[in-house]
Amino acid sequence: MSNLLFLGGLGMGELVVIVLIVLLLFGGKKIPELMKGIGKGVKSFKDGVKGIENDINATDDDNKTKEIK
Repeated sequence: MSNLLFLGGLGMGELVVIVLIVLLLFGGKKIPELMKGIGKGVKSFKDGVKGIENDINATDDDNKTKEIK
């Protein structure tokens, strides 16, 4: 767990302190709402990336069919 890229060199003690600070700032009732919002944002981002990939693949397919004709 200590080798995760986004955590860098943070240990368990540092993570506990960060979680406590987040709890103090937002309170226990707001955290589920924040996580839900973050989840929706990530899902929207993934859908956008998937849409762009589909557009690129469709363009490539169109170009291949034009080259064959």
